[in-house]
Amino acid sequence: QVQLVESGGGLVQAGGSLRLSCAASGRTGSSYAMGWFRQAPGKDRELVGGISWNAVSTHYADSVKGRFTISRDNRKNTVYLQMNSLKPEDTAVYYCAADRRPYGGVLLTSNEYGYWGQGTQVTVSS
Repeated sequence: QVQLVESGGGLVQAGGSLRLSCAASGRTGSSYAMGWFRQAPGKDRELVGGISWNAVSTHYADSVKGRFTISRDNRKNTVYLQMNSLKPEDTAVYYCAADRRPYGGVLLTSNEYGYWGQGTQVTVSS
């Protein structure tokens, strides 16, 4: 079992930045691919981006490409989502997700992830 806890959400003005963190605990010795998803009110949960266990590969949704960056520190069992140039349409609850992928690769769909955090709210004001 892996437990995920997100932090770093909040209220920010358009054009601002936030950095979300996702701390993993439990059976973190295995190689886990990690992802960030978001869900806005009345909308489906969507992939923001993902990162392989060794950080060799990353993938971003077109809507955030060039503005958001995913990174990880495996010594701290933590994944980060740096969000720059935030827009009001980025407002959502952001979720961290994980699943074991020792052979590498990025997971792109929510049903590929078995572990989820509780979410953290990001609100971008115009």
